[in-house]
Amino acid sequence: MEAVRAEQPESMPQDLSEALKEATKEVHSRAENVEFMKNFQKGHVSKEGFKMVMSSLYHVYLALEEELERHKAHPAVAPIYFPEELNRTSALEQDMEFWYGPQWRKEIPYMAAARKYVSRLRELGRARPQLLLAHSYTRYLGDLSGGQILKKIAQKSLGLPSTGEGLAFFNFPAIPNATTFKQLYRSRMNTIEMSPATKEKVVEEAQTAFLLNIEMFEKLQELLSKNQENKNLSGQQELRKRTGGKAQGPASTETAPQRSLLSYSPLLRWILTLSIMAIVAVGFYAM
Repeated sequence: MEAVRAEQPESMPQDLSEALKEATKEVHSRAENVEFMKNFQKGHVSKEGFKMVMSSLYHVYLALEEELERHKAHPAVAPIYFPEELNRTSALEQDMEFWYGPQWRKEIPYMAAARKYVSRLRELGRARPQLLLAHSYTRYLGDLSGGQILKKIAQKSLGLPSTGEGLAFFNFPAIPNATTFKQLYRSRMNTIEMSPATKEKVVEEAQTAFLLNIEMFEKLQELLSKNQENKNLSGQQELRKRTGGKAQGPASTETAPQRSLLSYSPLLRWILTLSIMAIVAVGFYAM
């Protein structure tokens, strides 16, 4: 493994943007094929799931943007620091208030997978701020690309107003042309001077960023599936309560006639006996 890593910088594209694109192709595909994202792309997104993913992103962006702000003068951060154009925290705060109400700071969940993601960003801010570049590249350029498609899906699936409430995260009012801005971002990134070893670390960190996103969405899907199972179970229990537990299945209906024979009154049994005797008598008479 070490030998492969030693050769990797020499085989990488010279431009950092191309190196990141090539190195993250596989993990990018994995991220797009996580069950939660596949369902989302098909329009199968619930209000509960959307709220949870947006609250997770709030925690992630708050940490990322605080660390980028803290290290905005760092040689590996300064060229790609575009707070006015890219920062998402303020937009996510608007969305949190829309989804959770004025007391949203007390209401929003904080999943363990999101905590893990945030912990990684804080760790880089303390010890290796140059690697924040990988997370900035992964998150913001993704938001400017596929994020716009997800916005339209969410708006339609959740019946959200066309005026954009609840979807501020997806709006970049300071970026009139996403394609042009992404070209600018990549060109700025390619001007950053770094050693081959640092470049390799940045590429590895971009892969880590995708893996953290994948884990966050997988855990979210697990939680949603578990909640649905609990709702189904609760619904079944409620149905049994309403019916009073009377439904006993097919076996009870099969034995019902047998029980009814045993419950005949003495008068009915006497009449039945006379009827049988009459039939027998007629039979003998016919013979």
